[in-house]
Amino acid sequence: MSDTITPLLLAGRWVEGSAGAYDEVENPSTEEIIARVSTASEDDVEVAVTEAARAQKDWAKVPAADRAGVLHRLASLIERDSERLAGILVTELGKPVREARGEVSAAAGFCRFFAGIITTQGGEVLPTSAPSQELWLRREPIGVVAGIIPWNFPMALTTRKLAPAVVTGNAIVLKPAEITPLSALAIAELAIEAGVPAGIVSVLPGRGSIIGSALVRNPNIGFVTMTGSVRAGRSILHNAADRIIPVSLELGGKAPFIVFADADLDAAAEAAVATRMLNNGQACVANERTYIERSVFTEFTDLVAARMEHIVLGDPLEETTQVGPKASGSELANVERIVGAAVDAGARVLAGGERPQGSGFERGYWYRPTLLTDVAPDSPVIREEVFGPVLPVVAFDSEDEVVALANDTTFGLSSYLYTENFSRAMRMSHALRSGEVFINRGGPEEVNGFHGGWGESGLGGDDGVHGLELYRRKKTVYAAWSES
Repeated sequence: MSDTITPLLLAGRWVEGSAGAYDEVENPSTEEIIARVSTASEDDVEVAVTEAARAQKDWAKVPAADRAGVLHRLASLIERDSERLAGILVTELGKPVREARGEVSAAAGFCRFFAGIITTQGGEVLPTSAPSQELWLRREPIGVVAGIIPWNFPMALTTRKLAPAVVTGNAIVLKPAEITPLSALAIAELAIEAGVPAGIVSVLPGRGSIIGSALVRNPNIGFVTMTGSVRAGRSILHNAADRIIPVSLELGGKAPFIVFADADLDAAAEAAVATRMLNNGQACVANERTYIERSVFTEFTDLVAARMEHIVLGDPLEETTQVGPKASGSELANVERIVGAAVDAGARVLAGGERPQGSGFERGYWYRPTLLTDVAPDSPVIREEVFGPVLPVVAFDSEDEVVALANDTTFGLSSYLYTENFSRAMRMSHALRSGEVFINRGGPEEVNGFHGGWGESGLGGDDGVHGLELYRRKKTVYAAWSES
């Protein structure tokens, strides 16, 4: 690797941060430093937001169809460069190349979806209580949006926030995660090529405690959309409360995956593993705890164990690889801590439970797909978001019992349910306290839905027409006229 510093995007200009600082980006498969990325300062935040506020005034006047055209061009450029972009995900995150291609496709998909629906989302004309009057409800852009991006899906989540912000006439300043800034910078480069005007998109890598906080406190920021940890979300809420601005937070989950005896057990086992192992378990919608009706517990657990033993763990550049490394050394240490605590409390390891050995695993942050049983109900593997390839399985005896177990969490993002009983499925879909319920299918969520959580999983959300609505504010106009 050269000593070249990758610049940040500041109001249409590729420059180094004013403080001259940088972060090193590590390949989690090899622990090799693959890039040095310039980091922003609080002064850079001020410049980016000020220029964004200036540029946004003209951008808001551009017809929605023309703004949509820019997003369609961005989607085409992402598709044109799909292999290069997938390669960035492989090297900075360790995501297997097949999954990386899927994330790139999703990044383009967010652009196409929001470009496609914007011209159908207008205002309203409402009746009034008197003649010769009308009431108009307009939807107008907020102004400047702060978008704070996590490391687990750094490319798709960049466009998940950039696309609705830009197409509704806003400007956006993005703060990518410290360990995966290259994805957001690559998308921003293509956004400029697509015709996004200078100042409408800035990308400011740096520490969340510095750059993220400066963004939320800036008086020209009108809306904050963030995906990340509960700790970071609380900090954002505190800062936003002082300014009384809207906030959308997606903060993680502890999804239950519930299997009744009447379910298609093969299909449920396949989905249980796939939903746990997506992105090496580093997904907020991942299957974090599987509850199995006792009469089929052993049969189902055997099906899951067999699938987990055959998962291909290895070089994410290989087409056959299904699971790559953890994203960082600290993430690996957290998984080891949680599994160790479960085993110390009496849990049995049915598969995995350790780092792999041998050729190809000498360096990097590897952990074998792990299946646990006999897990204590107060174990960290049941209570905390694991964010790794670890699946605890727990038996239950009744519908009421499993509802209580599933809802016994501070999180409330996603739930999964497998049953062939329609009445039970309907009862459970009402009883489960989560923003999403998947019945007889795995994830992930789809762009035309609404991805939002309850409890510590956050507030607000992303996707669909309801997600788009968050990027605009309403103005009511009362108009009267003379009949003469």
